[in-house]
Amino acid sequence: MKNLLIVWFLIAIFGTQAMAQAPNADYVKQHYDKIEKQITMRDGVKLFTSIYIPKDKSKKYPILLNRTPYTVAPYGEDKYKSSLGSYPEVMKAGYIFVYQDVRGKWMSEGTFEDIRPTRTKENKHQIDESTDTYDTIDWLVKNLSNNNGKVGIYGISYPGFYSTVSLVGSHPALKAVSPQAPVTDWFIGDDFHHGGALFLMDAFRFMYTFDAPRPKPITNEHGPKGFELKSKDWSKFFLDNPTLSGIKKDYLDHTVKFWDNLAKHSTLDTFWQARTITHHLNDVKPAVMVVGGLYDAEDTYGAFETYKQIEQRNKKNNSFLVMGPWFHGGWVRGKGDSFGDIRFGQETSTYYQENFELPFFNYYLKGEGDFKAAEANVFITGSNEWHAFDSWPVKSAKPQELYLNEGGKLSKAASSGDNKFVEYTSDPNKPVPFQEGIITNRTREYMIADQRFVANRPDVTVFETDVLNEDLTMAGPIVADLSIAMTGTDADFIVKVIDVYPDSSSATSPVDKDIVMPGYQMLVRGEILRGKFRNSFSNPEPFKPNAITPVKVTLPDVAHTFKKGHKIMVQVQHTWFPLADRNPNQFMDIYKAKASDYLKNTHRIYFDQAHPSKISFSTL
Repeated sequence: MKNLLIVWFLIAIFGTQAMAQAPNADYVKQHYDKIEKQITMRDGVKLFTSIYIPKDKSKKYPILLNRTPYTVAPYGEDKYKSSLGSYPEVMKAGYIFVYQDVRGKWMSEGTFEDIRPTRTKENKHQIDESTDTYDTIDWLVKNLSNNNGKVGIYGISYPGFYSTVSLVGSHPALKAVSPQAPVTDWFIGDDFHHGGALFLMDAFRFMYTFDAPRPKPITNEHGPKGFELKSKDWSKFFLDNPTLSGIKKDYLDHTVKFWDNLAKHSTLDTFWQARTITHHLNDVKPAVMVVGGLYDAEDTYGAFETYKQIEQRNKKNNSFLVMGPWFHGGWVRGKGDSFGDIRFGQETSTYYQENFELPFFNYYLKGEGDFKAAEANVFITGSNEWHAFDSWPVKSAKPQELYLNEGGKLSKAASSGDNKFVEYTSDPNKPVPFQEGIITNRTREYMIADQRFVANRPDVTVFETDVLNEDLTMAGPIVADLSIAMTGTDADFIVKVIDVYPDSSSATSPVDKDIVMPGYQMLVRGEILRGKFRNSFSNPEPFKPNAITPVKVTLPDVAHTFKKGHKIMVQVQHTWFPLADRNPNQFMDIYKAKASDYLKNTHRIYFDQAHPSKISFSTL
């Protein structure tokens, strides 16, 4: 687990380059000259920029730009990155590679602001990340010799956000953009909020270091140190520190501004709305390839939503979607032949690299090849096949519903009876864990992990179909419509859709002989909704105790085949700890909650004729 923590930290702080292959270092030095520049923005602030220019001056090259808050290290014109681009084949394809510390980070001047708001007509004279990108590109094409006047931008996660921002008022030289797992909406579904609930563990660990104050430009050697958890048990740590205000006071008093903003803006107010980049994706001119992982623990929502908004807001566009069975950045951080306990039967990441990323940039920046990607290129897990669609969601997909019923049944027909429900109690002081065992780390594999470890808990309700007589492929969003009543005035609702493997000796592990695959409950998709936001993320409402109330939970899109002989399972629970912070089960400002405010809540999920509960989805 210690190694996993190191890997997670390197990826978060240094991005893809931290995981680059060391043998490529000699290639970089042999084939590229490095220069460093402070590029002046329109307001006079200078941004630190590392530029790698091919030594071969016999032709002109396009520019590939990566803007990052994770440092462009190493610093010094005599010190080279160990690899350039997302993976070695890109490095060898012949580009001018440019890396830039964004405003207020590392060696760049200015003040950093998390997901900085994009300018509007009312404040069009201000700077934002789109103007910084425009000014950077303008300087590059005018000052770098041997560039062909065409620029591409790419980035994973936070650099994916900076890729998306470049589409707003884009520079004429910007021809190809690839937002990959882009940070998109930090209140609805990315990183630190899901359904209005705080993703506690990630927010604390990441922001402890990332949002620490930087009074002056610094190199990565002098960057902030990460939080050291001596007990190695994150569940114990957050139960021993049960309030958000206490965590701030005891551990984040080194002025983590983001945590203060979380407390000040606990609803979807203008603070969050101003930071939702998809509101500005109009008049998109460059070609865009949005890339994401179906099992990305950080930004699955962002990839789908960015593509959908470009499609909806631009009648004429040139955008593509690529979604594979990957963790965060997995399309360039491994072969993609397996994830967790599941094997896919092919190297999906290699396929992506060979058929999408490099062909995309080569075609739009060099005029090489013939990029013939479909509108939506999606790997369907379960059946383990790439599919090419002319839209996403798929227009020809058929809507289907499965109803929660008595006896833990999940059926095509709703119950015809009256006053049918299941009753149980949820105690936030004994929360349901989000992954098995002692939680020494938030693993990326929890997104696909076996759920049998919680299926027998009395505070987790379970519904499943009979054995499927034929394959069933879900493609697109899943919506859970629940009819509930409870004793409290607020609660969280976690809905999980699960693929149950056959309970037979024929279900053997494709990866590890020690994994018991018969009866395996593979998580396909799970999501949380903070109940007070059931009608509006901006205007929360309390529940009326014991009154039957509809609650709709929208899960991020899926692309999965439940094979013949398997079953579909739905689990409903009310804590997901310490992935998400706990709900006191009272309608209140959770950032002001005391330890004594966390109360038990008795729930009823109804599934009768007048009050059905169901999941809705689309099938191919």
